[in-house]
Amino acid sequence: MEETTVLELAVDRYAIGAFVAYLMIIVGLGVWTSRFSSQGVGHFFIGGRRMNRFVVALSAVVSGRSAWLLLGVTGMSYTMGASAVWAIVGYIVVELFLFLYFARRIRNFAGRYDSITIPDFFASRFEDRTGLLRIVLVAVILIFMLGYVSAQFVAGGKTFASSFHLDPVHGILLTAVIVFLYTILGGFLAVSLTDTIQAVFMLLSLVVLPVLIIFDLGGWGLVSATLAEMDPGLVDPAALGLGAALGFLAIGLGSPGNPHIIARYLSISDSRQLRTAAVVGTTWNVLMGGGAVFIGLAGRAVLPDVGALPAGDTENLFPVLAQEYLHPVLFGMVIASIFAAIMSTADSQLLVAASSVVRDVYEKILKSGEEVSQRRLVWMSRLVVGLLVAGAVAFGVLAEDLVFWLVLFAWAGLGAAIGPTALLALYWRRTTAAGVIAGFLSGALVTIVWYLVPALNNLMYELIPGFAAGLAVTVVVSLFTAPPERTGDYFDAMMDD
Repeated sequence: MEETTVLELAVDRYAIGAFVAYLMIIVGLGVWTSRFSSQGVGHFFIGGRRMNRFVVALSAVVSGRSAWLLLGVTGMSYTMGASAVWAIVGYIVVELFLFLYFARRIRNFAGRYDSITIPDFFASRFEDRTGLLRIVLVAVILIFMLGYVSAQFVAGGKTFASSFHLDPVHGILLTAVIVFLYTILGGFLAVSLTDTIQAVFMLLSLVVLPVLIIFDLGGWGLVSATLAEMDPGLVDPAALGLGAALGFLAIGLGSPGNPHIIARYLSISDSRQLRTAAVVGTTWNVLMGGGAVFIGLAGRAVLPDVGALPAGDTENLFPVLAQEYLHPVLFGMVIASIFAAIMSTADSQLLVAASSVVRDVYEKILKSGEEVSQRRLVWMSRLVVGLLVAGAVAFGVLAEDLVFWLVLFAWAGLGAAIGPTALLALYWRRTTAAGVIAGFLSGALVTIVWYLVPALNNLMYELIPGFAAGLAVTVVVSLFTAPPERTGDYFDAMMDD
C-alpha cells in the first residue's frame, strides 16, 4: 500500500514538473514582450499590425477552439459517436472562407482607417459620430465575453481536478491567475506567440493520443467493431439526422462574429499573406478537429461505462486517457495542451473585451477630442483586464453549465450579433448604421431568448435563429435608411493595393 502511494506521488511529481516548465515558458514570453506591448494600444491589442502569416494562422485557429474542442468535442464524441464530426466541419469550411476573402477586406480597411478594434471598424465604416454604435457593440461584446472567459476558467478547474486532484474552485482561481499574468504583461504579441507554441502542443496531443489508443486496442477495425456492438449509430456519421447535423454545421456561422478571431486578421502585416495563412490554418483545424473526434470514439471503446470517469463527466475523458496511456512527463505536456486551448482563447477574449472598454468607450467616447497618452491607455487596459478576470472568476465559480454548452451559447451570441452585420458591412454597399445597430440588438436578443426558452431551445441551436434575425433585421432597416455618403471610398479601401 505504501509503495503504491509513493508511485502515485512520483507520477504526479513528473507530470507537475512538465506542466510547470510549460507555464514558465509562457509567462517568460509575457515578460519578454512586455516592453513592445507597452508602446501603445495598437501594440497592446493587435501587435502593431506586424504579425506574420504563420503566427496569424495558428493563433486564429487555436484562439477559436478553446477547451470546447479538447474537453467538449471529445466528450460529445464519446456520447454521440462519429456524428460529432458535424460539429467541426462547419467551422472548418467557414474559417477557410474567412481567411481567403473576409480577412483580406477587413484587414485592408483597418489598415487604411487605423481600426484597432471591431467597434473601431464599424464606427469608421458607418461614420459613427454619436458613439451609439460603439456603445451598443461594446455592450454585446462584454455580455457574451464574460460567459466565454468564465467557461475557459471552469475548464481549467475541471482539468486541475481530474489531473492533479485539486479542488475545482482552486483550479479555476489558478487558471485565472496564470492567464491574467501573461496577458497583462505581454498583450497581443505575447498572446500570439504563446498561441503558436500552444498550437503545436494541441496538435501533437490530439493526434498522438488517439493513434496510441487505437494501436493498443488492435487497430481501427477492432475499435469500430467494438463500438458497433454497443450501438451501430456510434460509427455512423449520418446517425444524427439531417436537422441535427445542420444544427452542428451552423456552429461555423459564429466564426465571422467572434472578435478574438477577427483581431488576428487585423494584426497581419500584409493581407496578401492570408492565402498562406488559410492553408496552414485549415490544415491545423482538420487535424485537431479529427483528433478530438477519434479520442472520443477510442475512449468509448476503452471506457464504455461513463461512471468510470471522474464525477461521471465526459468532459474529463481527455485527461483520463492521457494519464492512462502516456508517460507522466508526456501526460504533463498533454495537460499543458489543455491549458494551451484554455489560455489561447481566454487571453484573446480578455484583450478584446478590454480593448472595447479602453479604446472604444474611454478613448473614443469619454475622452473624445482630448489627447490621452499611450502609456496611460496601456495601463488602463491592464487594469480592465484584471477587473474582467475577477468578474469571470466569480461567474465561473457559480456557473453550472457544461463547458461545451456555455461556450456554444457565448459563441452563438457573438456570432449572431456581429457575424451577419460584419458580412453585410464588407459585402453590401446598401448597409447603414441604423441597420447594423438593429442587427446587433436583434441577433443578441433572439439568441438569449431562444436559449432561455426550453421549447425553442429544443428545436435548434440558438445561433441559427439569432444569425437569421440579425441578418434579416439589418437588411430591412438598411433599406429604409441612408448609407454613408462615402460608401464607395470605403469599399475601395477594402481592395488590395
